[in-house]
Amino acid sequence: MNDFYTVTKSVKDNDTTRTSLKVNAEHELYNGHFPGRPVTPGVVLMQLFKEEAERISEKKLSLKRASNVKFTAVFNPTDNDELILESKLEKQGTYYELKGIAKSETGIITKINALYEVI
Repeated sequence: MNDFYTVTKSVKDNDTTRTSLKVNAEHELYNGHFPGRPVTPGVVLMQLFKEEAERISEKKLSLKRASNVKFTAVFNPTDNDELILESKLEKQGTYYELKGIAKSETGIITKINALYEVI
């Protein structure tokens, strides 16, 4: 997603990678979702985790299955443009299983369990 975010910091501690993203509140995505009150769509949050899994694994991945996906709050980048991804990625043969949490300063935004296939 061109110009949607910038990785400002990424640290791996044991089995968890914590990545801080600066989200571009002026991105064209927010023109339609929603004008005057930008909300990051759930599918975009899921895409961020896929891209995070690719960064961690250094592999090109495709989503095979997502389960227990919970959107617990709205992420509005005009309120706060920092989004933090906490990801545990485990290799399972040709697959990678990710357990992730996206949060902002106000709390948890999304929880996801996903299985990605190496492509």
